Amino acid sequence: MAEQDRETIWKEFGEAVNMTPAELEKWLKTQESQKVGWTHDGESEAVGHQSGRRIVELKHKKKSELIDDDLAHMRKVVGYVHRHLAQGGPAEDKEHSKWRYSLMNWGHDPLK
Repeated sequence: MAEQDRETIWKEFGEAVNMTPAELEKWLKTQESQKVGWTHDGESEAVGHQSGRRIVELKHKKKSELIDDDLAHMRKVVGYVHRHLAQGGPAEDKEHSKWRYSLMNWGHDPLK
């Protein structure tokens, strides 16, 4: 992957993921976190919850340690966050919405 692409992904990921690793780890342990999202057939953990665990790992890496698979996941996270923010969420009670909880599983708290 070109160095410029790596830089762009690193920057966009840093902007999209506005929760610290500690905040995200704490969130992922909550019932609200574990109740939202889509789950693959035969799996018990939602895709977003799996992604949240991966994001915590990625946030602990240095840019120089990232492999192409890491960068691909980072790009996926950025796309997810941008798409779901564009939806705007519910008109009322965004704080306790599945929309917010799902975004938080992907490392973005829209109320921050």
